[in-house]
Amino acid sequence: MKRHAALLIALLCMPPALSAGAGDIVVDAEASVAGFSLRTRWGAALEGRFPELSGEVRLLADGRRQVHLRLSARSVEIVGHPRYSRLTRGEGFFDAERHPEVVFVSEAFAPDLVREGGALAGVLDIRGVQRRELFEIAPAACARPMVDCPVLVTGSVRRADYAMDRWAFALSERVQFDLSLRGAPTP
Repeated sequence: MKRHAALLIALLCMPPALSAGAGDIVVDAEASVAGFSLRTRWGAALEGRFPELSGEVRLLADGRRQVHLRLSARSVEIVGHPRYSRLTRGEGFFDAERHPEVVFVSEAFAPDLVREGGALAGVLDIRGVQRRELFEIAPAACARPMVDCPVLVTGSVRRADYAMDRWAFALSERVQFDLSLRGAPTP
């Protein structure tokens, strides 16, 4: 009985983002932002975004966490450029008809990573090509990241690594991802 009481007290003292319900945190699509940027060969910046996203941060049996994030390639847009948005969804870039989602599944990580910041490794799937990538989590601005403040994540990938090599004459090779993720513990 004492052991159960001690466990209950320990769970109650944990931040809600790490102890609610089954322990998972669902990404709040309305409060989160998933964006990317590209540069043209002429130096202009193109800002893109994924208006539709979903995911969760799962609590694993050993206490570590794992991110599962899905971004809709079908709704991807280049801000202020409807024509570029259509091209970005097309065969030469995300090929959204055949590959409707961009998916990231992280390796397991310690819960402190979202508070302290650091490298987050995982597998990124774009156009059916899966590659291990590293993203950087910024130190949290609050005690309960994802609940009281967003978790900020950045990273860049090479387009050619994902067979997005059309328009090499016009676009730079790197795609910079910038995410601001908010969530809520599962009930």
